[in-house]
Amino acid sequence: MSILRNMLNPYRGMPREIYVIFVARIINAIGAFVGPLMTIIMTQSIGLSEGRAGFYLCISGIVSMLAALSGGKLVDHFGRKRIIVLFSGLAVLLYFRIGLMEPSQEMIHLIILAAALSSTTKPAYDSLIADLTTPANRSGAYSLSYMGWNIGFAIGPILGGFLYRHHLPWVFIGESLAIFLSLILIVIFIKETIAKAQEEIRDEERYLERSVEGSIFKVIRLRPLLIFFALIMFGYNFTYSQWSFMLPMQIMKDYPVMGAQYFGFVAAFNGFIVMVFTPIVTRFAGHLPYLRRAVIGGILYAVGFGMIGVLHSLEFLFLWAFIFTLGEIILAITVSPFVADNTPASHRGRMTSTLAIIFDSGYTLGPLGMGIALTYIEMGTGWIALGVSTLMFTALMKMLEYRERQITLHKRVKAIAK
Repeated sequence: MSILRNMLNPYRGMPREIYVIFVARIINAIGAFVGPLMTIIMTQSIGLSEGRAGFYLCISGIVSMLAALSGGKLVDHFGRKRIIVLFSGLAVLLYFRIGLMEPSQEMIHLIILAAALSSTTKPAYDSLIADLTTPANRSGAYSLSYMGWNIGFAIGPILGGFLYRHHLPWVFIGESLAIFLSLILIVIFIKETIAKAQEEIRDEERYLERSVEGSIFKVIRLRPLLIFFALIMFGYNFTYSQWSFMLPMQIMKDYPVMGAQYFGFVAAFNGFIVMVFTPIVTRFAGHLPYLRRAVIGGILYAVGFGMIGVLHSLEFLFLWAFIFTLGEIILAITVSPFVADNTPASHRGRMTSTLAIIFDSGYTLGPLGMGIALTYIEMGTGWIALGVSTLMFTALMKMLEYRERQITLHKRVKAIAK
């Protein structure tokens, strides 16, 4: 019992709203059927080619990035909760409408729009968590939110795979219901927090979070470290995007009849590992500097994804999924807290959404780039190339860690000199 209590220590003493977001994320993830099945829906149900499916995933990513950018601006001006209620409500209606349609080109367009509506709320959720926490408990709060999503995701893909095979319309109707139920929790239990972002921060250790005047471009210019960090995360995310693009195609290629369900099992395994190991990773890695964690995450991505090109029988896929999921966990408790700790409270929504353009470009261009690459190379070669490129980005992250350490040391020397 003492071991369990130690594992749960990072999650103790949080504001009530953080636990509400945790539960809402579980509900959302249980019904997150469409995203993991998007490639299969387009190629198997609608009949698109692999390259065409990659193109539409790219378009969806671009539209979602633009939506998130708009959401960041709206969040800083109109509030966090208001944006969640408005755009999640529209997503509920749209997913329900899609569930009443036959598979078609129009269905793809509406799915892209529904995904964009959901993306608009992401800066609002990130800003909510940042408003409600401090650097002392921020990693734990983001870790809890991330774990909530993956607890639900341990169930969602299996249920989604079953619905896809037997009741396709309920893939969309189920997602609509899940968003609606989580939205009820937000409406009832969470108050608007934009006023907290406008409060003066007196803690000297949090000087980078103090509100500033001016545009987001001024803030970015004064914090170039964030841009370099985002560019490296682009490379990581390019590789991770193959989780929903190349991996289902690999499984469908190896197991044509049961591929959709096998992919659901691997996805559920990913969620199970996150559920079990997120407290462990948070407990033992949470004390490490942010960029040190990011280096470790890059190494795990390189091994986990790259080795699929060497051995991709079902049992080895579970092994590689375990490895890259550990990388996913350590990056999940690193990226958002790192950005929040280095962003003025006045610009949280805009900074989150602006950096997301760079972060998410990796997710967006990953399917398009590999879709094109697969017309020239074998899938196994593609996995190995991803492993090598990820190692290169990991080396860049290590250099950035060294640079940040130099900057921090220089500031401390100046402070002592004064």
